[in-house]
Amino acid sequence: MNKVVCKFGGTSLADATQIKKVCDIVNATADRKYVVVSASGKRNKDDDKITDLLINLHLNLNDNKIESDIITILKERYLEIIKELNISFDIEKELSIILEKARSEENPDFLVSRGEYLSAKILSLYLNASFLDTANVIIFDDNKRLDFDKTYSNLKNKIEELETGFPNKKIIIPGFYGSTIDGKIVTFSRGGSDITGSLVARSINATLYENWTDVSGVLFEDPRIIENPKVVDYITYTELRELSYMGASVLHEAAIFPVSQVGIPINILNTNKPSDKGTMIVSNIPSIVKRKTVTGIAGKKGFSSILLQKALMNEEVGFLSKLLKIFENEGISVEHCPSGIDTVSVIIKTELLNDVKDFIIGRINDELHPDVIVFENELSLIAIVGEGMTYSKRINASIFTLLADANIPIKMIDQGSSGINIIIGVADSDYEKAIKALSPLQNIND
Repeated sequence: MNKVVCKFGGTSLADATQIKKVCDIVNATADRKYVVVSASGKRNKDDDKITDLLINLHLNLNDNKIESDIITILKERYLEIIKELNISFDIEKELSIILEKARSEENPDFLVSRGEYLSAKILSLYLNASFLDTANVIIFDDNKRLDFDKTYSNLKNKIEELETGFPNKKIIIPGFYGSTIDGKIVTFSRGGSDITGSLVARSINATLYENWTDVSGVLFEDPRIIENPKVVDYITYTELRELSYMGASVLHEAAIFPVSQVGIPINILNTNKPSDKGTMIVSNIPSIVKRKTVTGIAGKKGFSSILLQKALMNEEVGFLSKLLKIFENEGISVEHCPSGIDTVSVIIKTELLNDVKDFIIGRINDELHPDVIVFENELSLIAIVGEGMTYSKRINASIFTLLADANIPIKMIDQGSSGINIIIGVADSDYEKAIKALSPLQNIND
């Protein structure tokens, strides 16, 4: 029998109707035995995600009125689900226990993680399945760094233990959190249930990792800008990581590493359209699949540029190292650093510069003595990604022509050393226009 790990996102667990869809999918095949779940998401655009409610609850634990209001919302939301699923689960008692523990410790991660915990408890009851709590199984060190070896070993042993005791039962696993050795709950970043699913898949050497969401796969471009964008049939781990980092939010970028290291494919699927084939994420595109030159386009707003110009910069040994050290000392990650003979630009997320911009520019002037220093914000970065671009003779010309025809100035260009991505910088005001202008790249084949 194949071993399939399936992870369901927040929209798939938003209410009882969605949960029933999840159960239909899980029960459709015996292969889907390992189920990782997120906290309940929004039921509609005006609704709240459970995780957001829990974050707000943590911020207002000392305000009895707000605390009471949030607990009431949570209770009513879960009671509605429990009633429609016709299961026995004392949510008032559970929320009371959670609230009491949250008040007794300063760790916000405990409270924030309870959405996933409650989703898994409810689903395990409805499916008559085993429940595997990831606390004390997924292990972080005291600096909140994941201990992969301990985590893989713990997951493997715990799953084998449950399968021995309850061989015919599915195993339901809450995503998003683990703990330190001493039991302190630690969460991944938002969307981290994807990582949990990937860790489970790696630990049991799964045949396939299915990631169920509310779209039918990885989209070529942003559906908020392009109407009905095409679904990408196949994409490599490397391509997806590039697109995820630049804003394609179908899968948490860190979820790629555990499975890619051992070649477990990921299938992105739609809970609301389970018959759609979705997108397969693989090490290498199968030879029978016709490769596109460009696999996808993604981007983000909110970047700034600091441009330095200095005569004979190229002859000044250590200039770039000294420049980057200034940012390192302030704990600021540099996104890109395109350079010329006498010029260099540093591209940074604007939010990281909010409180230290003037200080950093002062240090650059004092330590590096540039002839000119220019600060520019409201920049967007757009990534054009595809392993087929490595062999393309037309891709660069096509990008420049499409943007020129749309009258969009290019602020920055940086082509990765691997050749599979090209980063274009444009003004924030031109971002949506640029995404639309670049859409014809999906038709290039050479």
